[in-house]
Amino acid sequence: MPKPPNRPALSGSFEARYPNLAAWVQHGRLEIGDDGYLRSFIRVLDEGGMIFEGAESYPSLDAALQAAEDGLAAWLKENG
Repeated sequence: MPKPPNRPALSGSFEARYPNLAAWVQHGRLEIGDDGYLRSFIRVLDEGGMIFEGAESYPSLDAALQAAEDGLAAWLKENG
């Protein structure tokens, strides 16, 4: 397995950087990557289905997680 590139560590915990996602995964689901069916790279789901479906690609995993965090926050504001 190739070594990941050297990158500066991001400050803060996952919970601090993505509070909605961190809380969500206690009862919902976060999918990252190609699932062979959908074109989105990142998805947020619950037992009822898709809550957020991201873009096909992102410049970084952090960008994908931030998009999901923002999408989930908007959904929670409308439906929470």
